[in-house]
Amino acid sequence: MQSVSLAHIPISSATDFFVLMPLTSTNPATGAVLNEYPLHTPDEVEQRLSRAATGFAANRARAVSGRAQRLRRAADRLEQDAERYGALMTEEMGKPLAQATAEAEKCAWVCRYYADHGADFLADEPVDTEAATSYVAYEPLGPILAVMPWNYPFWQLFRFGAPALMAGNAILLKHAPNVSGCAAAIEALLRDAGFVDHELQVLRVAEDTVGDVLADRRVRGATLTGSVAAGQAVAQQAAAHAKPTVLELGGSDPFIVCADAALDRAAEVGCTARMQNNGQSCIAAKRFIVERPVLQPFTERLIDAVEALTVGDPADSQTDIGPLARADLRAEVHDQVERAIGDGAVALAGGHTLERDGFFYAPTVLSEVTPGTVAFNEEIFGPVASIVAADDPEHAVALANDTRFGLGGSIFTEDLEKGERMARALDVGCAFVNEMTKSDPRLPFGGIKDSGYGRELSHHGLHEFVNAKTVWVNA
Repeated sequence: MQSVSLAHIPISSATDFFVLMPLTSTNPATGAVLNEYPLHTPDEVEQRLSRAATGFAANRARAVSGRAQRLRRAADRLEQDAERYGALMTEEMGKPLAQATAEAEKCAWVCRYYADHGADFLADEPVDTEAATSYVAYEPLGPILAVMPWNYPFWQLFRFGAPALMAGNAILLKHAPNVSGCAAAIEALLRDAGFVDHELQVLRVAEDTVGDVLADRRVRGATLTGSVAAGQAVAQQAAAHAKPTVLELGGSDPFIVCADAALDRAAEVGCTARMQNNGQSCIAAKRFIVERPVLQPFTERLIDAVEALTVGDPADSQTDIGPLARADLRAEVHDQVERAIGDGAVALAGGHTLERDGFFYAPTVLSEVTPGTVAFNEEIFGPVASIVAADDPEHAVALANDTRFGLGGSIFTEDLEKGERMARALDVGCAFVNEMTKSDPRLPFGGIKDSGYGRELSHHGLHEFVNAKTVWVNA
């Protein structure tokens, strides 16, 4: 089998990488090692591939109603044990506990959504032709490789996994090394919900094994949430074997504040949109593009909101901002901030690491950011807001689109007609007026340009990994 080298390529926008040593999870709030997980041997990987392929063949005959029932049981367990799963996420990647618990609860939502609607999405679609009967049948493809990041260790798997399982596919989960405990918990949760051992299997694999898995004829597609470079490598490998892919890559989402915006709400929502998950989100508001008449008052309000945040132990219910997930990630964020300041940006808040155990970074607001500079062009994957001045709504949209990314974007204005017009003009996969960018099971989610392609969620996400088969029957 041909393999692809992913050396030095971050798998997630959260900068994942492959290791040959046992996978290690570390508490980012303390730096203490939590656990080590041995890599699967080539024989163990082969067993999982074989189990996925043979099990899928048997699974195709099972009723859709049974898949829905199992998803509902998974939702029940996610809700019942949300705090426990949240605590695990907090321990492994530093997400504040309340946010981590909410993540588990959101996973329950997506499971119930597909349990309730999946049968309709998969129903045969009659087409009127000259045949006696003709229709489109939606059938599962087979085992799908899922390369997942650490920043939303439960949600990003379930966002893909709930529709994939509902469609009847099998999942081979290659999770980020630092959340291997979350991967094991997800696998156990689904077993407990009634999914059999071939329907989702964790692969703890080294770099060269990922390429082999992707190239294996039994694997019928791949999804990756991650960096542009990793997405390109996976897409190239999959294309060489004529396999479909869905890629959700990085983002530098604009957050446009018009002169007629409700500034208090815009600042409140903007602070949450940038600082949630300790700033480690592809769809975070990263570039605040503000019309000049309200530039100063909005900036003051945003600084007030940011400086009111409590930085501390993510397991403490009073904490708003926890640590970054790894030491190298903090170092990268700080390097970007320092280079941004060298480009002319001004740190109005934060701009430095915090002298305490763990990998903490001060919530930061950079002003006087202009196109062509680090804070405008690069995705800063941490709690750093960049403020950009715009002359008018048209200029704001032009600035928003002046990026290689195209994931999401927000516009705040009291003129809803203008807001919708601006939303339609944004080069993004998701546009929101008077709301932060977020994912919702009822709506498709994904990006354009270097933010990737394909869609997750809604019926669009379910149909990404099915065979839309034409069936034609003559009398």
